[in-house]
Amino acid sequence: MKFVLAPDSFKESMTAKEAAEAMERGIKKVMPDAECILVPMADGGEGTVQSLVDATNGETIEVEVTGPKEQKVNAMFGILGDGKTAVIEMASASGIHLVKKEERNPLVTTTFGTGQLIKAALDRGVKRIFIGIGGSATNDGGAGMVQALGAKLLDKEGVELPFGGGALDRLYKIDLSGLDARLKDVTIEVACDVTNPLTGKTGASYVFGPQKGADSEMIEKLDKNLAHYAEVIRKELNKDIENIPGAGAAGGLGAGLMAFLNAELKRGVELVIKYTELEEKMKGADYVFTGEGSVDSQTIFGKTPFGVAATAQKLSIPVIAFAGRIGDGAEVLYKKGINSIIGIMSGAASIEEALKQGAYNLERATENIVRILKL
Repeated sequence: MKFVLAPDSFKESMTAKEAAEAMERGIKKVMPDAECILVPMADGGEGTVQSLVDATNGETIEVEVTGPKEQKVNAMFGILGDGKTAVIEMASASGIHLVKKEERNPLVTTTFGTGQLIKAALDRGVKRIFIGIGGSATNDGGAGMVQALGAKLLDKEGVELPFGGGALDRLYKIDLSGLDARLKDVTIEVACDVTNPLTGKTGASYVFGPQKGADSEMIEKLDKNLAHYAEVIRKELNKDIENIPGAGAAGGLGAGLMAFLNAELKRGVELVIKYTELEEKMKGADYVFTGEGSVDSQTIFGKTPFGVAATAQKLSIPVIAFAGRIGDGAEVLYKKGINSIIGIMSGAASIEEALKQGAYNLERATENIVRILKL
């Protein structure tokens, strides 16, 4: 029998690769001769670099970059097994976890480090870049990112703008003459699962500003600054990105990537499925196993088990999902290609114990399911 094992990570317990390996061990206890194809998955958020590197036998590269508050941080990106595709998580360079809660201030935080990661990827000769843009500490519309790549954002006196969303109201001219020329030959795809526009009450500043340290006065200023930024982009580049769904993601980095790098925003799990060649690997499979830490009614909104099941459904392959927790509304997935949802817990345990025993519990749950399948 052929099994495709395509789980996401079980947060704080197992990486996606470790989860797939636990599933494989469970299967082999019952069917030693079974063919197991391991495809570690992600949905474009945290863990995407590691999952795609693991799934394609690629490599991870560490680079020192400028963090969100201009501190030096060690960030990471991946080169996939084809050697031509880079995977970047912006949070690695510009993430909110890099700024202490009491020091968060989106008026000054910058995406410059994310631009440095893109540049480092270009230095490796890649032709495609996949960027996950969740978890940012910033609200600068991607201004810092494009500055790191050679663009100049100038005020009326021709002086370069300082870092942060608080300075965008002074933007007068955009000079892209120094933008890294290699970008013209690179396809950039962005994993973005939010639909917020750049500005307004559902935009970057109002919705995501508070968690980045913005009070009501700062939110109003940041929103006005992003509106001015969008207007200058319209005038200078003839691009209207203000109300495109996803433009407000990561403090407007979605808008900046579209405006300056001609990036395309897509659902994260769809990009991971594409880059792992999951559908091709599924062909001829008898069963697909997927899963992640929690499966519930929210899983249908672009989470990994949903994406995996939708792919398997096209090929009429049964799907079994494993979860540390099965939440309310999970049954909606039975209409979306998942045939069964299995909780891996073997008994009552503290969160700490459950996380520690995750791989063992997943292996044992998989073994039990395969014993039923063997009947």
